[in-house]
Amino acid sequence: MTATKIGYARCSTDKQDLTAQRQALIDLGVAEDLIYTDHGLTGTNRARQGLDQALAAVRDGDTLVVPKLDRLARSVPDARTIADQLEAKGVKLALGASVYDPADPMGKMFFNILATFAEFEADLIRMRTREGMAIARAKGKLRGKQPKLSDKQQKELARMHATGEYSISDLAELFSVSRPTVYRTLQRTERPISP
Repeated sequence: MTATKIGYARCSTDKQDLTAQRQALIDLGVAEDLIYTDHGLTGTNRARQGLDQALAAVRDGDTLVVPKLDRLARSVPDARTIADQLEAKGVKLALGASVYDPADPMGKMFFNILATFAEFEADLIRMRTREGMAIARAKGKLRGKQPKLSDKQQKELARMHATGEYSISDLAELFSVSRPTVYRTLQRTERPISP
C-alpha cells in the first residue's frame, strides 16, 4: 500500500480565493482530486466540513499537506487536537515543504511552536481589528448602516408626506423602499435641528 498526500486549503471570507493555495498543494505533490477545501470559514471555527473530509481521507502512512499551519488551525488547543488525531492514525503532517511527524518528539515540539505563532497571529489580528474599529468609531467614521435614501430624496419624501396627498404605502412604492424605511426617514427629517 503506497502513502498518499491529502491536501487541505481554507480561506476565511467568501471574497478570498483558494487558487493560490490549491496551486501550492499541487506543487507539493498533492493530486488535484485529493484537495479538500473550506471557503468562508475562519480557522477558529472547528466545524469545517472540508477539514473533516480531509481527516477522514488520510490513512496510516499518508501525509496531510497544508500550505501553512494557520490554514489548518488558529489556536494551540485546536492544532494539538488535529495533531493527536493524525498521530493516532499514523499520519504525518506537511506544512508547506516541511514534514512533521506528530509521533516524533522533535516534530511535536516544532509543531507546538508553530501552533503558538498561529494563535498569536490570530490574536494580533483580532486586537488590531478592535483597535481600528474603536478609532474609526471615535472619528465618527463607523456609524453603522447608512440611510437607503440620499439627503435630497429624504427631503423630497418628507415634503411629499407633509402635503397629506401621499400615504406611507404610496411613498414606499414611489421611492422603492419598505414602509419601515419611510417611517425612519420621516423621523429623521422631522427632528429639530440644534443650533
